[in-house]
Amino acid sequence: MASRAVLLLAMCVLPAMVVAIRPAKNPFCVKGRVYCDPCRAGFETSATTYIAGAEIMLQCKSRVSNEVVYTKKGYTDSTGAYTMYVDEDHADQICSAKLVSSPHPQCKEVTPGRDEAVVILTRYNGIASDDRFANAMGFMSQEVASGCAEVLRQYEEFDNEN
Repeated sequence: MASRAVLLLAMCVLPAMVVAIRPAKNPFCVKGRVYCDPCRAGFETSATTYIAGAEIMLQCKSRVSNEVVYTKKGYTDSTGAYTMYVDEDHADQICSAKLVSSPHPQCKEVTPGRDEAVVILTRYNGIASDDRFANAMGFMSQEVASGCAEVLRQYEEFDNEN
């Protein structure tokens, strides 16, 4: 009789305990950067600097109703990079990292087309890693900085070569 009780314990209780104490799935790790475009080029150049303390928001919307169902705020570090951890799978949602604000006094205008970056937050897409990389998002300075003509001329020369 005692051996049956031990067997019952081993077959029923122990697996339930293991499941209960097993850690949850690894969270998704969303990474990206926020830059300041002093040349107002609309993209990152050699004159680009990265903004510390910029506020960003991760937002997920329902594919059906387009209603916001998840939000999370974050800030960039001293190198202009941010990392946000997301525990939930958002398979039926469209998620984007979005710019909220810049603490840089001369770089507060959002660069058109660089204000958000789509991020896939599901494990049902063949991506093995939990790391998700968002495209860089940017702000522009109010006035073009000195030296930008030379920076942009380099891009023109490259275009003329091809």
